[in-house]
Amino acid sequence: MSLTKMSLTKRFIGFFLALFMVSLVGCASGPNKEGTGEYVDDAVITTKVKAAIFNEKDLKSTEINVETYKGVVQLSGFVSSSTAAARATELARGVKGVVSVRNDLRLKQ
Repeated sequence: MSLTKMSLTKRFIGFFLALFMVSLVGCASGPNKEGTGEYVDDAVITTKVKAAIFNEKDLKSTEINVETYKGVVQLSGFVSSSTAAARATELARGVKGVVSVRNDLRLKQ
């Protein structure tokens, strides 16, 4: 192999190694950013909370939005009564992995 081909090969290897290292750092979590594992955990929590609300006959799951970030569940949307809002919060708190629940549900007018 000639000297220029070897140098070019080393540059390509160095470039891809640097790109790989940057991508690993990009997957790390920080105070304002979730890592891949945290994102998956939050997605599982969101799904379980939605399922719990769906299975509750007095709640209309299509009118309640659920979002999760680092274990904190936020409920938003509309419910028919304050009892329904309290029940949705209670169901969310009962899901494993939930750190806290923010209830931003509004009563229908």
